[in-house]
Amino acid sequence: MLQIKNLEASIGGSRILRGVNLDVPPKSVVCLMGRNGVGKTSTLRSIVGVMKLNAGQVILDGVDITHLSPEERARHGIGYVPQGREIFPHLTVEENLKIGAIAQGKKMNGNLDRIFGLFPIIKEFLPRKGGMLSGGQQQQLAIGRALLTDPKILILDEPTEGIQPNVIDQIGDTIRLLRSEGKMSILLVEQYLDFAKDLGDTFAIMDRGVVVAAGPIGELTDSVVQAHLVV
Repeated sequence: MLQIKNLEASIGGSRILRGVNLDVPPKSVVCLMGRNGVGKTSTLRSIVGVMKLNAGQVILDGVDITHLSPEERARHGIGYVPQGREIFPHLTVEENLKIGAIAQGKKMNGNLDRIFGLFPIIKEFLPRKGGMLSGGQQQQLAIGRALLTDPKILILDEPTEGIQPNVIDQIGDTIRLLRSEGKMSILLVEQYLDFAKDLGDTFAIMDRGVVVAAGPIGELTDSVVQAHLVV
């Protein structure tokens, strides 16, 4: 589904990504992990096209999208929920939900009801400004907005960060359901180890701008965690 080949990127002359290779198979959940500052978010930003690459390829469903704009990549099937969520605080919840799909020229066709089924609280707050929601509610809104674009791959950057436990459970249930439906792949950056182990099919761990360990989630052993994730 998604192939990342030898991504290299720099910020202010400093190399951030040093040849990242990563595969996200169809109908799977891949957990991208690593300590703070190792390049996980930069990898995601490179995939969606908001960080300029020095070298490498991004291939989605067999199509090389490396040189496409972020908008064009979204139309090819990338749904992205960034760290911090980045909803529109002065738009209503309903406007936030619709804006992504409308920007891509897609119709709702009843898909809002699906989002309400995943995150019932959203329906109650449709007229409310996005900035008035709690962090957990904003996260649900951001995921719902991304799903309304009908992506081939959903990219989530630390969706549990700063979120209350009951909302973490809802997000986990949603990821589990999406995986079981088999209509999309999910690339999940996550620091919460138990969450990743529970939901992931495979994992990849980054350190200093490269992937240093990868495999089936069952191979994410205590020794691997100790070597690459414990500070």
